[in-house]
Amino acid sequence: MNYFSITHEAGKARTGILTTKNGIIRTPFFMPVSTKGAAKHISADDLHSMQAPATICNSYLLALKPGTTTIKHFGSIGKFMNYKGIIFTDSGGFQMYSKKFWEKTTSEGIHFKNPYNGAKVIMRPEDSMQIQHDLNSDVAMALDHMPILENTQEEIQAAVNTTTALAERCLKTHNKLNNKKKRQLLLGITQGGIHKKLRQQSAQELKKLNMDGYAIGGLALGETSKEEYAMIETHKNIIGKEKLCYLMGAGNPLELVEAISRGVDCFDSRFPTQNARRGTLFTSTGKLRLLRKEYEKDKQPIDKNCNCHTCKNYSKAYIRHQLHQKEGVGYRLASYHNLYYLQQLMRETQEAIMNRTFKTFHKAMKKAYQET
Repeated sequence: MNYFSITHEAGKARTGILTTKNGIIRTPFFMPVSTKGAAKHISADDLHSMQAPATICNSYLLALKPGTTTIKHFGSIGKFMNYKGIIFTDSGGFQMYSKKFWEKTTSEGIHFKNPYNGAKVIMRPEDSMQIQHDLNSDVAMALDHMPILENTQEEIQAAVNTTTALAERCLKTHNKLNNKKKRQLLLGITQGGIHKKLRQQSAQELKKLNMDGYAIGGLALGETSKEEYAMIETHKNIIGKEKLCYLMGAGNPLELVEAISRGVDCFDSRFPTQNARRGTLFTSTGKLRLLRKEYEKDKQPIDKNCNCHTCKNYSKAYIRHQLHQKEGVGYRLASYHNLYYLQQLMRETQEAIMNRTFKTFHKAMKKAYQET
């Protein structure tokens, strides 16, 4: 069964419906990152009020604290968070491969140090699938080996080979755990860095597994836009249009629209909240650098065209002051605005695709964001 169906297309851009065990969601969509069960300075109520249809949590960190036993007591990570949307869980490979924690990757799994107590841990594909099953998320991600941009081609080749082997074991375990109608979906993650042949190899090998959808991993890490978009196209040319396409780690507004124009369906990133805390806000006319002195006494909202709670109630000057003072309220108001902006951007993108005005919409985004 294919859990994703396309309803409208505009070139390679498309909008469709992803069906999960707990509901449906229209694509394209952006997921705020709720790493430990909450987005930074943002509550589940905030996610509901901005109409964020999905969020993504880190299964590896949640398994360490508070632990799957606690979350199972509530029934699911969604009930634990009191979030009523769709929840994805990542395997946590990005964190496991941090230079501070990663030790080695073997045929057994990923060897790393527990970030809380320094204990040595091995994360096997079977462990990752059991954890994500216990968290009872709607969509699980396969455990992968994510190379970094600085790795040699030989190291990235090894990562591609390991990713395929891990995905095969994840799928086998996931099928055993999800032998019911209301099943958790499982997405594979292609790797290969910015090397076309390696990206092709990864996509070809994972496509044979016929997973519920496929994510593009190892991008949005410092490569050029040209390199990133070329790898998206390489992935799509092999995986095809029938499966959900998820670009991991992308959160720049123009980057999202460019990826959508190439057939990507969903995204996640810490970029919008991280930028907000540093004073970079997304607006209908491009990026706003709020910490600049010119906004010290500015009575206007961040974006006069925005209807979010922040823009309806607070001035640039007030939010700027709170950010300068490193106050939590400043972080919350700025983060809320950036996440709201991206949710609205996704809704506008869906409408542009359905109304066959996406080409014009795309041009307007380029004009607004290429110079900021």
